[in-house]
Amino acid sequence: MKPTATPNARPLLDVQDLHVAYPQRQGGWNEVVRGVSLTLGRERVALVGESGSGKSQTGRAILGLTPPQARVRARHLALQDQDLLALPPAERRRRCGRDMAMILQDPRFSLNPVMRLGDQILETLQTHRPQPARQAREQVLEALAAVQIDRPERVARLFPHEVSGGMGQRVMIAMMLIARPQLLIADEPTSALDVSVQLEVLALLDDLVGRLGMGLLFISHDLRLVSSFCDRVLVMYAGRIVESLPASALHEARHPYTRGLLDCLPRLGQTRRPLPTLSRDPAWLR
Repeated sequence: MKPTATPNARPLLDVQDLHVAYPQRQGGWNEVVRGVSLTLGRERVALVGESGSGKSQTGRAILGLTPPQARVRARHLALQDQDLLALPPAERRRRCGRDMAMILQDPRFSLNPVMRLGDQILETLQTHRPQPARQAREQVLEALAAVQIDRPERVARLFPHEVSGGMGQRVMIAMMLIARPQLLIADEPTSALDVSVQLEVLALLDDLVGRLGMGLLFISHDLRLVSSFCDRVLVMYAGRIVESLPASALHEARHPYTRGLLDCLPRLGQTRRPLPTLSRDPAWLR
């Protein structure tokens, strides 16, 4: 399932020197994203690293989903040459969902528990691309069918607690894609799923993103998964990107942190004693 990147002279997303910081109780600021720069075309780019490395905070800052108390600044943050940080808050919210969308990690905490699934997708469509009521409901059913949900009419009437985790994740994907965004950020969309469902969701994303010509920023900690699914890999450590390389060349990584992550992967048929540990160098923070 190795996709092919489509070359594009002008990047779809251009992020330069992004910083995200939160106030500390004892005073001062805790910087969780420190000078991240990346460009993304109509391709699949993975952002990998340990928990707490700043991956999700980077994705949320791009969409403007950081909490009000956070401080976000960047030298340049643009989607198709439109400076996102210069937009009024109302316009930024309008573009979030219409031109860019984010699939969150666990549908159990992302879907509204008191709304039917079809109504939640319908709300997204009518907010960003209003349609006549009958046409909109037809598009909701088409969106559910596009993510390989059988009997979409029945599923649209269900509440989130009435579907499995895999089906809930498919509903989330349908909800994020129904407005046809240009940029999709997927924040560990398969981490809450079992292995067989993971493969189905990845195949679905691969097909939809390729067919719709979107750009995908795939946030994950699974190096084996991104090496086979994405075009490029950005490795993040302590709020900074420390290495960038083609996914097919991930095994040739040179940065000690990336090498440490690769060394910690289990290998069938090998006894490893003592188990490898990930060492950290204070110099990486600089």
